[in-house]
Amino acid sequence: MAVNDECKLKFLELKAKRSYRFIVFKIEEKIQQVTVEKLGGPNESYEDFSASLPANECRYAVYDFDFTTEENCQKSKIFFVAWSPDTSRIRSKMLYASSKDRFRRELDGVQVELQATDASEMSLDIVKARAQI
Repeated sequence: MAVNDECKLKFLELKAKRSYRFIVFKIEEKIQQVTVEKLGGPNESYEDFSASLPANECRYAVYDFDFTTEENCQKSKIFFVAWSPDTSRIRSKMLYASSKDRFRRELDGVQVELQATDASEMSLDIVKARAQI
């Protein structure tokens, strides 16, 4: 599975310049390549991010999560989300599952990984809890 250069470029912009709040990636099956599907602006919310993931298609995504620690420190963690809803095609689930590790290695700087098959598995409460670890 090839990774389009734009994927790495946009991820670096999210990580270093904080140009985006999130990025949704899609595998273009015809050309066997991971591409950028959607860029979320820096002011978009977690709800905007969740709404960007299709209900019955797999996707990869990264989300830059800002939070405050118990010591009142502002922090940020970059989450990698492997979105694989139960209602998506089996072939698609297999393709995303088999390509995930290689693609994730291309995104240097991801701190937390989440696997989700429905919205409840990536709720804001779960993200907050995983960020504190």
